[in-house]
Amino acid sequence: MNASAKFFDASAPIAFAGKDAGNAPAFRWYDKDRMVHGRRLEDHLRFAVCYWHSLCWPGGDPFGGETFLRPWHHGSDPMAMARAKADVAFELFRLLDVPFFTFHDVDAAPEGASLRESVANLNAIADLFEAKMASAKVRLLWGTANLFTHRRYMAGAATNPDPEIFTYAAGQVRAALEVTHRLGGQNYVLWGGREGYETLLNTDLKRELDQLGRFVSLVVEHKHKIGFKGPILIEPKPKEPTKHQYDFDVATCYGFLARYDLLEDVKLNIEQNHAILAGHSFHHEVALAEALGVFGSLDINRGDDLLGWDTDQFAMNVGELALVFHEMLNRGGFNSGGLNFDAKIRRQSIDPDDLIHAHVGSMDACARAFLAAADMLDAGALTAPLADRYGGWAGGEGRAILAGQRSLADLADRAMGPGFDPQPRSGRQEYLESLVNRYI
Repeated sequence: MNASAKFFDASAPIAFAGKDAGNAPAFRWYDKDRMVHGRRLEDHLRFAVCYWHSLCWPGGDPFGGETFLRPWHHGSDPMAMARAKADVAFELFRLLDVPFFTFHDVDAAPEGASLRESVANLNAIADLFEAKMASAKVRLLWGTANLFTHRRYMAGAATNPDPEIFTYAAGQVRAALEVTHRLGGQNYVLWGGREGYETLLNTDLKRELDQLGRFVSLVVEHKHKIGFKGPILIEPKPKEPTKHQYDFDVATCYGFLARYDLLEDVKLNIEQNHAILAGHSFHHEVALAEALGVFGSLDINRGDDLLGWDTDQFAMNVGELALVFHEMLNRGGFNSGGLNFDAKIRRQSIDPDDLIHAHVGSMDACARAFLAAADMLDAGALTAPLADRYGGWAGGEGRAILAGQRSLADLADRAMGPGFDPQPRSGRQEYLESLVNRYI
């Protein structure tokens, strides 16, 4: 079955048409060749379409089943369905004119009756990807292994109480990492979907953390063995499906990486929806990752403020995105990472071209936000007030304190000196909030 020729109504790649474009699919803000801070907009944003939500999700939810009725979801030959799905995927990549895509191993190829059969299926589909990529623009941003869906992983993969399941997971990751390397992937992601616990009554926290540390170390060791140059990325998420995940947020992941001496090779893939579930803002998680030197890549989506789970909606909040991109751009932007659309169209969006509209709308929102961020940075709108607020630390006394040239007694004696009476200064929050709104 080759559904690509008839699945989408669109036939020509989506093009930039400007703010006054009509209702037909078109980019109004995303002019991929526009130069911003010395790089093309496409090279700054590095958009990637994800395989799982865009092509594998059937539109179900906890209260109802499939709504999308994708032709490659039904049939008697799993590999034929996987090949048909790949045809549609590469047609979607072409229509959106994106530079990257991402996938889990079981998104791309069906699981077999054994790991050996599953790996053979994955490599067969990787052959197909490789052939399609030879004549396509799109490249692989990252690959990963699904270590959470199958019932064997109901108690985790790396953190499982059974070392045989740990071993199976290692085999699955080796195959996915090697396929990612073969396809020129720029990163490899570890998402611990069930690396956590539901109750401490049956959980040995220290043992499971040590297992997870060893597992990630094994992945890093194999990355170097096969010559994979990209970073390993861990994706923080606080809950769902487990009550408490070991990769709860950026701060938790940093502590884990520091404890197991993994900071040199492992960075973080941060997602908006996960940040919200952890009780943080997206801006906070990106800023903290940048401050700690572990920023890697972004899953670009949004949650629903009225729901307490991972809704994975397409990112459309320009104000939120502008602050995130300002943080990134101020610190140099992406290296090997990008903006991966880990996002689902709603289960009522059943027309094939809804996939195109969703991506185009979110790409435009990201572009508009990025341009606003660049304007803010060029004007020093946020950086100048920030430098002024911390200006004292740039002075001689501030530098001496941070350089270790002052003892506690030195500081205390100075504070007790005559006329020493520092006064607070306004944080100017409302002014800064209104200033941001001028740009978006």
